[in-house]
Amino acid sequence: MAEEKDRIIETEVQKQFRLHEPQIRPAIEYTGEASLKFWKDIINILAIIGEIAEASWFAIRNPRRIRWRETLFYMDICGADALPISCMICYLMGLILGFQASLQMHKFGTDLYVADMVGLSIVKELGPLMVAMICTGRAGSAFAAEISTMKVSEEIDAMVTMGFNPSRFLIIPKLLALILVMPVLTVFGNVLGIIGGMTVGVFSLGLPVITYFNRTVLVITPRTFSEGLIKSAVFAVLIAAVGCLRGLEAKNDTHGVGSAATSAVVSGIFLVIIADTLMTYLFSRF
Repeated sequence: MAEEKDRIIETEVQKQFRLHEPQIRPAIEYTGEASLKFWKDIINILAIIGEIAEASWFAIRNPRRIRWRETLFYMDICGADALPISCMICYLMGLILGFQASLQMHKFGTDLYVADMVGLSIVKELGPLMVAMICTGRAGSAFAAEISTMKVSEEIDAMVTMGFNPSRFLIIPKLLALILVMPVLTVFGNVLGIIGGMTVGVFSLGLPVITYFNRTVLVITPRTFSEGLIKSAVFAVLIAAVGCLRGLEAKNDTHGVGSAATSAVVSGIFLVIIADTLMTYLFSRF
């Protein structure tokens, strides 16, 4: 009896270990599922973009139907609250760029060209990109968490039952707020990034402030400045769309909210990088 009991216990223990063994999935199966998920995400993103376009057209035709109070609320969250961290990061990026550029330019006696490198890099690329990363982590995750929480608590189903359009009611205020505040954040970030480069030029290279400033104004043209603002507006649309999409796709369980927020940040950063690459190529060609 004792041996039989020990054998039964050993069998149960082996079953428990087998249940917790990591499942080794074939590479073809994993690749296929990942490809299908990627294709499904593309279809869902196109669908949400279509809904946003329809809701945006409705908002343009009926501006009084826009929830302006909610829009101002999200502008405060996405803009005013993100301004200090955006300015600090852009200033540090300008400082880093200035140091790296000064090490190379000083070898050839072209210290003044540090202003060219820092100004163009910040205004055309790093300013809009850094602000987009910050807004993805703050606004994108917040949008996804808010909408997924509403979905888990069945508030969105109740809205549809009462005849409300979730896209017009939930997405448009967030989208409009982010489109309005991200270019402003980008402008502040550009200014602080240029000041960071100027700090290196003045205190490390000994350049006069007015000389550095004049050189920066010379290289930053209205076209260069507008390219950065266009990028920031496109990034705002992508961040808001992905955040709302991940929130609407969330599962109705306790893990859905966290997964939606994480997925919104990862997808948002990925799309922002792709959009930045495409727009940089287009701007360089035309």
